[in-house]
Amino acid sequence: VQLQASGGGLVQAGGSLRLSCAASEVAFDSYVMAWFRQAPGKEREFVAHITWNGEDTRYAASAEGRFSMSRDNSKATASLQMNYLKPEDTAVYYCAARRRFKVVTPGSSTSPHIFDFWGQGTLVTVSS
Repeated sequence: VQLQASGGGLVQAGGSLRLSCAASEVAFDSYVMAWFRQAPGKEREFVAHITWNGEDTRYAASAEGRFSMSRDNSKATASLQMNYLKPEDTAVYYCAARRRFKVVTPGSSTSPHIFDFWGQGTLVTVSS
């Protein structure tokens, strides 16, 4: 599956952005989708993921209560609504996908290493 992330930009602290990830795969509901981010000089970190049917989401502690991930399987898209943005949210945001039936060891569900497909990233810059 090919992924195309969009929606990044420059926003002031406290503002909002909505990121989108468009997938080329017609069987989009075969995939668990996730968002990761990578700030300059730092490792890529988990932000959120959503199950194949959209019924369950999980967020990093830094995103909990401010970010909301959703998906529309009919349109093969996943989104990340980001509210109350902070300067420390500045990073390149990547959408990622893994097949829903992929065996995942306990505790690894938020690791970037279990995701097989990645978008090109979209830059989010939050000014103070």
